Amino acid sequence: MKLREREQKMLRGEQGPQMQKMMKTLVMYGACFGAEEMAPVNSAMGHLVTSFGLKVMSPVYELLDELLAAGIHSAQPFSVDPRPMDPNIPQSPLQRLVFRMMYGKQAEYEEQLAALGLAGSDRFTCACYLDEVGNTPRLGEVLSWAESSAVVYANSVLGARCNRNSGIIELFGSITGCVPRFGLLTDEGRKATYLIEVDTKELPEAQLLGSAIGKKVVEEVPYIRGLDRHLGQEMTGRVRDYLKDLGAAAASNGAVGLFHVENLTPEAKRVGETLLTENPKRYRIDEAVLSATLSAYPVLWGRLEAQPRLCFIGCPHLSLDQLTLWAQRVAEKGVARLRIPTVFTTAPAVKEIFLKTDAGRDLVDKGGILSSICPLMYMNNPLCAKQPVITCSNKLRTYSTARFYPEQAILEAITGGTL
Repeated sequence: MKLREREQKMLRGEQGPQMQKMMKTLVMYGACFGAEEMAPVNSAMGHLVTSFGLKVMSPVYELLDELLAAGIHSAQPFSVDPRPMDPNIPQSPLQRLVFRMMYGKQAEYEEQLAALGLAGSDRFTCACYLDEVGNTPRLGEVLSWAESSAVVYANSVLGARCNRNSGIIELFGSITGCVPRFGLLTDEGRKATYLIEVDTKELPEAQLLGSAIGKKVVEEVPYIRGLDRHLGQEMTGRVRDYLKDLGAAAASNGAVGLFHVENLTPEAKRVGETLLTENPKRYRIDEAVLSATLSAYPVLWGRLEAQPRLCFIGCPHLSLDQLTLWAQRVAEKGVARLRIPTVFTTAPAVKEIFLKTDAGRDLVDKGGILSSICPLMYMNNPLCAKQPVITCSNKLRTYSTARFYPEQAILEAITGGTL
């Protein structure tokens, strides 16, 4: 691997043994994928996926202690994934006890993160790219991230460049200021090997379309044709929200790190179908494919006929426009109170703004719970996993026992009380 002088100095140990070990790790990581050089990380901020203070993560705490003792800090400030606990979400005393046991290192871990370079106590969100959060990469910038839904959004919707890294590897990239150049950091690696043709009469639900794509292409790069007929050709807030949810589903139901949408996403708008490799594989998605995708989801509840006790909306975290839209949907139903406890998750900065609006206050008055928790971390509690929980997030469905329903069915459930 050809290293720049600065990178060579780190690898030789001239900046200390800790920097040497991190650089050696990145070189070995790159060698696994055939990287020939490092790419400078030039984004304004980093992002860390490990936000939860599980006791079993002791090697991580020891690593951070060693870095801090050596006076090492991240070369760029960083945001971090959502916190794993929120006392405002309904919990039994026993569930609360298990949470305290599971995430007993949370406070200490957050102190370590703050010392290392955490951008602020309100930067705990998986949707770090939202304008209100302030970690929005620009076109062409190289990132060192690992959060799958953030990586696919940055690559696809913003045109930044980032591989699907693992936790802690992302931190090493932020500290050293470089990452191995391979995969989605290269022009060739960003070529689409799949042509997805969306042939539906109406705009498909983002979560279902993303799921169908992810299941088919797995880790390959899809070029999506026909979606602009429904979304238009301008990257509006509505379109960004749609692609956010599509990407999160494709990244969790498959392993998609980048997708292109014809006439819409930055690279596709600039160079069009030249992004396609020669003789790409083809896949047509119509209503029948979406219906089959939905019906194939397993139900992991203990009793299939159980009525839901909790609902999560927002995985990844909701934007301000999405929160407002959900508040309007609920208001239009004319109910005085939500019939199922419903948690709407969003970034702390977005939550603060939304709670000052009429729509936000009305949703809370109806019993809506605004939280910046990670729903997956909540569902990791084995006692919570036994509950019948519903969601319109394909990511949460994939990683937990929560049961997926399309958004309209979720709306009917939380306002009507039954599925």
